[in-house]
Amino acid sequence: MKSHRPPWHRIRQLVVAGAALTALAAVAACGGSKTDSGSGSQTTGSPDAVNAALQKGGTITYWSWTPSAEAQVKAFEAQYPNVKVNYVNAGTGNDHYTKLQNAIKAGSGAPDVAQIEYQALPQFALPGSLVDLNQYGFSQYESAYTASTWAAVHAGDGLFGLPQDSGPMALFYNKDVFDKYGLTVPKTWDEYVAAAKKLHAANPKAYITNDSGDAGFTTSMIWQAGGTPFKTDGKNISINLQDDGSKKWTGTWNQLVEGGLVSAIPGWTDEWFKALGDGTIATLPTGAWMPGVMEASVKAGAGKWRVAPMPTYDGQPATAENGGSTESVLKQSANPALAAAFVRWLNHDEGVKPFLASGGFPATTADLKDPAFVGKASAYFGGQKINEVLTGAAGTVVKGWTYLPYELYANSIYGDTVGKSYQAKSDLDSGLKSWQDALVAYGNQQGFQVNG
Repeated sequence: MKSHRPPWHRIRQLVVAGAALTALAAVAACGGSKTDSGSGSQTTGSPDAVNAALQKGGTITYWSWTPSAEAQVKAFEAQYPNVKVNYVNAGTGNDHYTKLQNAIKAGSGAPDVAQIEYQALPQFALPGSLVDLNQYGFSQYESAYTASTWAAVHAGDGLFGLPQDSGPMALFYNKDVFDKYGLTVPKTWDEYVAAAKKLHAANPKAYITNDSGDAGFTTSMIWQAGGTPFKTDGKNISINLQDDGSKKWTGTWNQLVEGGLVSAIPGWTDEWFKALGDGTIATLPTGAWMPGVMEASVKAGAGKWRVAPMPTYDGQPATAENGGSTESVLKQSANPALAAAFVRWLNHDEGVKPFLASGGFPATTADLKDPAFVGKASAYFGGQKINEVLTGAAGTVVKGWTYLPYELYANSIYGDTVGKSYQAKSDLDSGLKSWQDALVAYGNQQGFQVNG
């Protein structure tokens, strides 16, 4: 089974086992001295220290998996020839995080700067393994980013990165399939369910979408529904996967799962890419990074697909983020001011351009408003100016979402809990309750005070 997904948007449900699971899970319980406050690094600094560090120069190490990383490093070194950046691709997903955590536990070997997904950030930030960039005055850049991504780089009172990209969700749909079966692009989830029923009745081999159970998709859909199942205040955590937003989502999705109206084809497989190309799967509710994936891996879908806003529960615009990363400065860094300067350059200055050139979807408001970006027509999507929809989605992300400080572990056990509901085509609420019970028990074992 082969994944075609770009590594900076890899599958968010990490399958972790054995020693790797232990290493990842341990990040919640170790790695720093400020677990209680979540305020981050004890390093002292100032805004002037960042500019001074650039002038002085030095050497830093950078771990990342983005396709643009090498081009970014080359451009940075050309602009600042007195700085040497040692770029390392330590792997993606589990490999990257396991190596990072092992270095943190060992007290040496960690990079100065590391790429970290928004969902994983609290798991490294709250134990105190990362430098709080507030001390360098980076809070002044808030207006440069979308509200949802700016919130995503915070944990507790600390600022632990500048947003690299974003993944506001939209509805990707096969217009040819919709036209053939007389389907109307749904504006509400009730209309989406009705379209699913009509499509599958007309062609039992066709499905409105696929979903065999994915933690990242589930949390994003609960987010869009207004749910806030995870709340953290220092060591105090509350988990409620039966809250109103969770129930709102399962109220819709249960109809699809229990009714056999979604395909069980696993995402990111060859079978899945084929199904997207031949009309077996008619829609994808997913992140704004999807166009590049489809253009590269679903050649048969060229000209057939379009993009629309996500269906909502009341017809009013609302969406969630699905994917995205930041770069963080590690507490181990011997030159945190220079490392912070590199982060600033990557995600606030000239480094944004090569990232976007590699197919990344921006978190920066200036790029999201750039007429050249917004108004670009896509031949793959039938000439549609898809960024009009996608940049619009970036401004309608529901506020208030937070991840668990052990989200990677949560994702790793999703298949053993909610996944069983998918396999049995049964009530997702039951699976969510099992997931919640397991997460409460695990959190308490790790020294948190978890209620659920």
